[in-house]
Amino acid sequence: MNQHRTSLASLTLCAIAWLSSAEAATTAPVDPALAAAVADPARTPAFVARDVARHPAAELSFFGIKPTDTVVELWPGGGYWTEILGAYLAPQGTYYVALPPAGNAEEDSGVAKWRARVAGQKDRLGTIHETTLGRDHYEIAPAGSADLVLTFRNLHNWMDDGYAAEALAACFKALKPGGILGIEEHRGRNDRPQDPKAKDGYVRQDYTIALAKKAGFRLVGSSEIDANPRDTKDWVDGVWTLPPTLSQGDKDKARYLAVGEADNFVLRFRKPKH
Repeated sequence: MNQHRTSLASLTLCAIAWLSSAEAATTAPVDPALAAAVADPARTPAFVARDVARHPAAELSFFGIKPTDTVVELWPGGGYWTEILGAYLAPQGTYYVALPPAGNAEEDSGVAKWRARVAGQKDRLGTIHETTLGRDHYEIAPAGSADLVLTFRNLHNWMDDGYAAEALAACFKALKPGGILGIEEHRGRNDRPQDPKAKDGYVRQDYTIALAKKAGFRLVGSSEIDANPRDTKDWVDGVWTLPPTLSQGDKDKARYLAVGEADNFVLRFRKPKH
């Protein structure tokens, strides 16, 4: 009985310590330069409107970003994070963006729009080194060069295309020993098996952790900053039913706007130093 109580007490203390650490990381002070990049009036107004759901300054601070870092962003979409990362890293850092390979009409259109947006803010965003991430394209940055690799709501796409493991291996290769991988993704329900193709856009948190560990990473932090308990994850068109996509158009639009953007987990992984 005494051994049980001792073990229970030890576990409780460990849990408290872990939660305190996670909370401290989530509420870490924001670099004034990062806050300035987020507050920059040159950012796209539609992106700024999403800050209430995406918490960019707090999330990047949770990942531990520094202005001198070499950062790799994977699949930047429309450029929400690019407008912040580019401005923040331009003075002292190095910024790689890994784009989808050419050949898919939808992705090609997205890349063209991203490039046009970046070109319009070239002076503010500085030099952005383009690389490619997709099937048979895994050189996202020089091996062992990156301090931080970031992916926001992309893992489900790589699962659907069948190369999630290879994508995470590419992250591991690009990072320096001790470097950080930050993953934000739509959180799947724990009471349902994970679809290996993630057709509804949701990925279980434990499934993601297992994938990253298999690639060699160690989980070192998690944050609930982008959690949304209103997301029941049973929508007619998966995650795309909700904003910002609103795939159903005006049908039940008010309902989906009231739910808001999907429930997302935020995980921080480290590449071991040895």
